[in-house]
Amino acid sequence: MRVREGLARRGMSRQQLADAARISLSTLEKALSGQRPFTLPTLVRLEAVLGLPLRGAGAAGATAQASKELGAYRREGVDWLVGTYLTLRPSFERADAVYAYLTEIAWDDGANHLVFKENARLDAAFAQRGVVSMPYQSGHIYLVTNENGQFRLATLNRPSIAGHMFGLLSTLRADRGGRLTPTATAIALLREANVAQATLGQIVKGQPAFEAYRAALDRICDEEFGVLLR
Repeated sequence: MRVREGLARRGMSRQQLADAARISLSTLEKALSGQRPFTLPTLVRLEAVLGLPLRGAGAAGATAQASKELGAYRREGVDWLVGTYLTLRPSFERADAVYAYLTEIAWDDGANHLVFKENARLDAAFAQRGVVSMPYQSGHIYLVTNENGQFRLATLNRPSIAGHMFGLLSTLRADRGGRLTPTATAIALLREANVAQATLGQIVKGQPAFEAYRAALDRICDEEFGVLLR
C-alpha cells in the first residue's frame, strides 16, 4: 500500500518505478499483487526512488494493530492478505449463471485495521464495503458490512497456497417489490495474476469463463469449505 501511495503521489507508472529502481516490471507486479515478498535490496531501491520508508519502525503503520474485536492482528502480519481478488458467487437472478466482480482488501492507516470494498459490480448501487475480522480462535477471515445496524457477512477460510479463499456469504436478496429475503450462498475470492483481465458480470452457461467459475464455486461444498444445511 505504501508503494501504491508513492506511485499515486508522484504520478509515476509501475514501469517508470521499475526502471528507476532497476528491477523488472514482473518482479514489481508480483510483489504488489502479493504473489511474492519484496526482497531487502528491492525495498532499499524503492525507498530511494519514492522517498518513503518501507522497512521496520520507520515505515508508517508498521506496528499498527487492529482492535481486539477484529482479532487484534498486526499490520505486518497480514500484508499477505492485501490485494484485489476475483470474487464469484451464484447469480441471484438466474440459476444457470455465476456473478463475478472484484473485491479489494487494504490496510486503513487511520482505522488501524484491514478494510474491503467491492468494485466492478453490475449492480454498483449494492456494492459492499466494510471491515476485515481475523480472530486466531477460528482460523477464518470475516468480511463484515455494518450499515446502520444492517449486517452482511462473508466467512472465508484462510488463503490456500494459491491465495484463494472459499466460504459462505450471508446477505439479503432483493426480490420483487423491494422485498428483502435472507440468503446464504457460496462465495469464492480468487487471487488471480491478471485479475484486471478477468471476465466480470453475470456469466452464463456457454460463455468461456463459466465452467471454471462454476467449478471454483462447486469446490466450496464438495470439499467442505462450507456446509449449507436445510
